[in-house]
Amino acid sequence: MAITAILDIDGTLVDTNYHHALAWHRALQARGHRVAIWRIHRHIGMGGDKIVTALVGEEVERAEGEEIRAAEGEAYGELIGEVEPMEGARELIEDLRGGDATVILASSAKREEVDHYLDLLDARELVDGWTSAADVEETKPAADLVQAALGMAGTGPALMIGDSTWDVKAAAAADVPTLAVLTGGFSAAELREAGAVEVVESIGALGGDRFDVERLAR
Repeated sequence: MAITAILDIDGTLVDTNYHHALAWHRALQARGHRVAIWRIHRHIGMGGDKIVTALVGEEVERAEGEEIRAAEGEAYGELIGEVEPMEGARELIEDLRGGDATVILASSAKREEVDHYLDLLDARELVDGWTSAADVEETKPAADLVQAALGMAGTGPALMIGDSTWDVKAAAAADVPTLAVLTGGFSAAELREAGAVEVVESIGALGGDRFDVERLAR
């Protein structure tokens, strides 16, 4: 039976996690909230609608959440031109498609950001579909993103490939296993503790015969 490969984008296919951490830092600092970048990084991969509460509390979220998110969007917009694909990103997609997998790129990023990444990866005609923030009601670690991707693919075994503990938890909530990569800055121990079934250094390690996606999917 053909499998579905659900590929996270930020931190997995494109090298964005630290750009986002810096953008959140600038957005919070502009509103008078001093949060160390290392603390912010621990939450990258969580949905943007949840990060403010996680970092500075519900009161700030109620009073300033939308403004902080808008400021983060502006700050990230100044950095997105520096973003590069991870080594082996497009090759992985090609390998999966060559093995008859259905490939869905799963992101809850803004639609314009996802469009930028699709062009950066030259993947628009290669993948079977993709998601954006417009496709989910609740962001990671909720299961909505993974369920939206599964809805595009139909039935059959599936595997998530992601870089953060939030990816792993979202996939687990949808009963999908995750192969995790270290390029998001989370340790192998953290990813395994969150539920990853396997951890590798990067997607560059997943090409050709070295990567048996069917073995991990369910």
